[in-house]
Amino acid sequence: MNGPFVLPVRDLMHRPGQMREFTLDLALLHAWGEGLVAVPEGTPLDLAARLESVHEGILVTAEVRTRYEGVCGRCLTDIAEPVEVEFQELFGYPGDEASDFEVRDDHVDLEAAVRDSIVLSLPFQPVCRPDCVGLDPVTGEKLTSDVTREDEIDPRWAALKAYSDPADADTE
Repeated sequence: MNGPFVLPVRDLMHRPGQMREFTLDLALLHAWGEGLVAVPEGTPLDLAARLESVHEGILVTAEVRTRYEGVCGRCLTDIAEPVEVEFQELFGYPGDEASDFEVRDDHVDLEAAVRDSIVLSLPFQPVCRPDCVGLDPVTGEKLTSDVTREDEIDPRWAALKAYSDPADADTE
């Protein structure tokens, strides 16, 4: 069992109370995430993990830092923002109760736990800035917050405008 996220735990196994800390600086081998934003392949990832032996297995507490890239969901401007997540997972010993993560061959593989925590923290509707107003539906140009655009009125409904705005009805 090998890979950048695989950590040895032989000296911790079945020794409750024992602890080790790891710091990993990696570059992602594959992109993580789908949709408007993702963490691209080759992006640096910093991982600080504390592995603690408990009766049920190895408890992993970790902090992860990386960066996502993509486009704004409103105006399609390129964006890149930092991602910082923390997680805690129990890697159970083989043969005990079923768990999502297990200690295998005296090692724990953190890749799935790290990937899941990062991907789940990515914004579903990312924006370049909180007050982004998006694109003009007619011209496709990026709108600014100080621009107000009057909606064009369908000529078939223009006569009804007089009923909705009494000031305009008096001037006609």
